[in-house]
Amino acid sequence: MKKILLLFSFFLITASSFAQKLEYETRSNIQYYNSAASKADAYSNERCVLDIYYPKNSKNFATIVWFHGGGLTGGNKEIPEALKNKGFAVIGVNYRLSPKVKAAKAIEDAAAAVAWTFNNIASYGGNPSLIFVSGHSAGGYLAAMIGLDKKWLQKESIDANKIAGLIPFSAQCITHFEIRRENGIPDTQPTIDAFAPLFHVRADAPPLLLITGDRELEMLGRYEENAYLARMMKLAGHKQTQLFELDGYGHGMTEPAFPLLLNEVNRIIKEHQKIN
Repeated sequence: MKKILLLFSFFLITASSFAQKLEYETRSNIQYYNSAASKADAYSNERCVLDIYYPKNSKNFATIVWFHGGGLTGGNKEIPEALKNKGFAVIGVNYRLSPKVKAAKAIEDAAAAVAWTFNNIASYGGNPSLIFVSGHSAGGYLAAMIGLDKKWLQKESIDANKIAGLIPFSAQCITHFEIRRENGIPDTQPTIDAFAPLFHVRADAPPLLLITGDRELEMLGRYEENAYLARMMKLAGHKQTQLFELDGYGHGMTEPAFPLLLNEVNRIIKEHQKIN
């Protein structure tokens, strides 16, 4: 697997030689709900913000929306260094956290941030048809939930199928452990209900690339959850589900996963260009 990752890195460096010459700008703490909703309470006003890093004076670029991890109880928005200078916009999102709010509010916020991206990225020069959603751990869970359960983005008048690709890193695919904890269910009791990506398996979902660490080093069966989601997506008739297990890496597997994310983004961009 490491050899494969090195090859991916080589091709990405070659493909991004032009992208690295672009100038980039970052705008911070943009509220992604409308002003009335953002100011409804101090906590929403503080947490429901995003940063956008984008290539200036460029047009039709793709965008990666990135959700941070932290178990739905911690963490802060970030623009991962591995995604910079690649010709893409990257949006780092904050969302409300448990126990200040119910953990499900984080899914609501994630959908609102992606909806903001669809509604606003063109004004920065981006292509609304090339919006990818990713994140690590709890962030991967949020990416999978809003991409597979269409109701969250429907509330924002966005069709989840318009997402160009879902690329969750080490995502919880059963019901998230923080939501289970709120209901008195322990970490080791698997639950699949409406708050599980697995509950929303469907054939017509966007392309799905699942990436986890080594099954023997991952958190609480995280690889097996992703493997089951991959299997069920394929059985449901989904034609573009892939699963990568990164041998030798535990739950903090982002470094070797980023080249896979970028490779997937570039693959889908090429397909989009052929169609259009």
